[in-house]
Amino acid sequence: MKPFAQSLLALWRELGLNQRVSLVVAALVVAGVVAGLVVWSRQPDYQLLYGRLAEKDAAAIVSALQAQGVPHKVMGGGGTIYVPADQVHRLRMELAGKGLPGGEGVGFEIFDKGQFGLSDFVQRTNYNRAIQGELARTIAQLDGVASARVMIVQPENRLLLTDQGIKPTASVFIEVNGRLETEAVNSIRHLVANSVQGLSPDEVAVVDQRGRVLSANLKEDPLLGSASSLIRYRQQVEDYFVAKIEGMLTPVLGPGQAVVRVSAEIDNESATLVEERFDPESAVIRSQTNTEDTTSSTESKRGGTVGVTGNTPPAPGAADATAEERPSVTNAQNRKNQTVSYEINRSTSNVKRNPGGIKSLTAAVFIASRPPAAEGQPSTARTPAELDALRRTVLNALGLKPAAGQNIEELVTLQETPFQPVVVDESVAKAATETRIQGWVSAAARYLSTAIAIGALFLFYKMLRGQRVEPVPVELLTPVTAGSARNNGPAVLTPELLNELIRQKPANVGTALRDWVGTKRN
Repeated sequence: MKPFAQSLLALWRELGLNQRVSLVVAALVVAGVVAGLVVWSRQPDYQLLYGRLAEKDAAAIVSALQAQGVPHKVMGGGGTIYVPADQVHRLRMELAGKGLPGGEGVGFEIFDKGQFGLSDFVQRTNYNRAIQGELARTIAQLDGVASARVMIVQPENRLLLTDQGIKPTASVFIEVNGRLETEAVNSIRHLVANSVQGLSPDEVAVVDQRGRVLSANLKEDPLLGSASSLIRYRQQVEDYFVAKIEGMLTPVLGPGQAVVRVSAEIDNESATLVEERFDPESAVIRSQTNTEDTTSSTESKRGGTVGVTGNTPPAPGAADATAEERPSVTNAQNRKNQTVSYEINRSTSNVKRNPGGIKSLTAAVFIASRPPAAEGQPSTARTPAELDALRRTVLNALGLKPAAGQNIEELVTLQETPFQPVVVDESVAKAATETRIQGWVSAAARYLSTAIAIGALFLFYKMLRGQRVEPVPVELLTPVTAGSARNNGPAVLTPELLNELIRQKPANVGTALRDWVGTKRN
């Protein structure tokens, strides 16, 4: 160990001032980098424990972690907590056993503790609070929603209802980060509506922290009575046909080579048609009744002397002299009656037409010019036959059938024109570039310290290799004596002299001998 220290001391004495300063600075840099790496490697790997916490939940979790002595980091404005990676799952289970995090409001844990003697009104109020709290926690888990509060109003449960038209309503207040998509707002409406009995999505109002009613234009109007509902429905129909045509033209022409717009005329009137038809040609006998009546009667007429004599009855025992002279009349009557009832074929139709029918469709299509076959050559225009084939393809995709004598160009307008080059917004390109650079920086920061340490060690190694002791010839190591100085003759290297030189300067002698032995002799 002592010879090694002496060698280093001898090396240090032979270095110049600049070399000494460089060596000290490099040693300090390497020592600092190594110390930083050691400190950084001893720090635990922090992972997310909980994010987007309320202030109350964050304070309770931090207090629990401090009581256990667990190292932690609080970031994200106090709503995000990081703990060592090897303790994440254990801490989540322990905190869940303590009911943390509780989330916004009160959930169904309000019923965990049995409470006796509560009235029915208090029980229903607690249930309503639990529903509101659970819905608020669920909505807060959506992307773009920082926090949420839900208020539900249910009609009072009475024995005798005076107004049957009262229905439950709900309102949702959300704090959004940026802009919330329409699909997310609609999902919030249906989530709340399906959690409350008798609540429809149209009775759920969604409001953000800026005072905007996000659900105002999402109410369903089956009769399309409002102008906003009609415009929204028309836009949906037109977007459907545009996507259908563009999806068909893109594989043929290429992406971005066709611009399609569809105009739809929507019928917004509702009507009920009741029709009753009779067909006399299809009459059939329903019932038939035949009645036959025969009547026969005989009447005798008395004749004789007119007056008192004729009207005086004869004496007893006297024969009626005029009996043979009395005439008789016979009446016979025969009557037949036939009644036939016919059933006439009758058809009744009741047709109710709701609004939303498509009266007419028209389309306008722009297609880009065909690219040139080679660079520097003009592009070749499509022939009228090719344009007509594309027009008929679009016409069939829309399901349109031109009337007799109607030109298909009136339904589908197709035109070939050169497209202008897309101008990229500088702000958008700059933002994309900054985002990409930030990604690179964040990725490089992970390995920056390791790269600096490796670079410093490599630099230090190169400096040590460059600071070798210059070889000293054996002849210069021989002490100059008085006799040799006077005679100017070469000194003789004896074993005793060599041993003396080794004791005086072992480093120089060792280097000189190594170089002398390694030198090729002729």
